[in-house]
Amino acid sequence: MKIIPALFVVISLITPASQRWAFPNIDQSPWDALLKQFVNARRRVDYAGLKKDGSQRLNEYIASLGRPGTLPPSLNEKKALLINAYNAFTIQWVVKNYPIKSIWSTDSPFTAARHRLGGKMVSLDEIESQLRAMGDQRIHASLVCAARSCPPLRREAYVAGRLDEQLDDNVREWLANPSLNRFDPSQGKAEISPIFKWYGKDFDAYPGGLQGFLRKYAPQHVFEELGDRRLDVIFMEYDWGLNDQSDLGGNYSRIQYAIDWILNWFRSVGGS
Repeated sequence: MKIIPALFVVISLITPASQRWAFPNIDQSPWDALLKQFVNARRRVDYAGLKKDGSQRLNEYIASLGRPGTLPPSLNEKKALLINAYNAFTIQWVVKNYPIKSIWSTDSPFTAARHRLGGKMVSLDEIESQLRAMGDQRIHASLVCAARSCPPLRREAYVAGRLDEQLDDNVREWLANPSLNRFDPSQGKAEISPIFKWYGKDFDAYPGGLQGFLRKYAPQHVFEELGDRRLDVIFMEYDWGLNDQSDLGGNYSRIQYAIDWILNWFRSVGGS
């Protein structure tokens, strides 16, 4: 038996599949151009324009994501690719179903393995899980779920060489947006996105926990005024209305969300 092939088999068996997953070498410039063209300064998407004038380019970019890769990428290459893929798959799914008031008006938007990435069929939830496993809390400010309460959709593709700078910038922009997170240092209070509650364990793992994360990335004046006091945190309601540049999704109510969520749950049970 040859030593090197045998050693490779052993390493392959003991290496987690998620680490062995090889991704294609993707040109991110088409995705970058689409974001610059169809996302405005408010970080809303022109889905109608994208469906009319950009869907072919979007589909071509996403087809490139589906190709099998040859070698596992570096950590930042993988992180950037997964974030771009998550956001592109989400937007493509909305475009396919547009016009809709919410992504929750579609069938199993986050749990269905309908997206091809690196030769595998995956769901949005599976991509998110891959990213969360990397232990970088900043990814929660980069993934966009097509809702009005999502963190801001960056108007450029994430790239490995500038990834830390891009992620830091997106977290700060997210926390500085008063429609998504509000701080009242004079009262020692903050109303913040429920994302911080849904993924509480992730933020607990940050040095100093959630308070440490907010102290690092919230607007500077907040903690200059707050000093050593802790923020009293409450969580805002999440608006699942579509993050469209038009008024579509503006009147998507919590009752509509509850109905859509229940319908999706029944579909998942029926399909299992």
